[in-house]
Amino acid sequence: MSGTLRDRTPGTRDRTAGGSRSGVIGAGRGFARLLIVTGVAGLLASFVITLDKFELLRDPDFVPSCNLSPVLSCADVMRSGQASVFGFPNPLIGLVAYAVVVAIGFGLLAGAGYRRWFWAGLNLGTLLGAGFCMWLMSQALYGIGALCLWCCLAWAATIAMFWYTTVHNLRHGVIRAPRALVSGVQEFHWVVPLTWYGVVVLLIATRFQAYWESLL
Repeated sequence: MSGTLRDRTPGTRDRTAGGSRSGVIGAGRGFARLLIVTGVAGLLASFVITLDKFELLRDPDFVPSCNLSPVLSCADVMRSGQASVFGFPNPLIGLVAYAVVVAIGFGLLAGAGYRRWFWAGLNLGTLLGAGFCMWLMSQALYGIGALCLWCCLAWAATIAMFWYTTVHNLRHGVIRAPRALVSGVQEFHWVVPLTWYGVVVLLIATRFQAYWESLL
């Protein structure tokens, strides 16, 4: 398995194995750093979108810096109803959720361990986040007809966050699965996110094919 996914920190007592005396599961530096990086990326995207949303509310003629073309138009996305599904701007959720992930990552980097219910909750949270991001992507492509680059960053970060949390939980038995499946996931952990990103890029390319062709 790739070194980035090893959940044992060299030079420390292994607290990651299921059934450990402490009853907690830790993680190695690679996974901890992944949570920090993806959390910071999502937090940055949420912060910028929130600021731009406030500017749009104050000045309807405000043009966000990420408005680059008719397709890459953050303003169109921010003005849509899908941008406030729960009655308030969606990035406010991200400001909280991604900050929590960053805190968990730093905790793991410092040697913290969490109980199985905590890891299951993190997996569920990242699953809901990834599902919400994919719904927003479908709305951006086929409802709004425009993309927000900061939103795309948040989507990419959430996909990686969800998948590698799942890999971690499979490895430590938080998610029960046949040993052969767990071994395969650990060995070829890169297949799912690479395929996922490829499908997203393909959907974007085909949805706006006419626009891309007009640039050639």
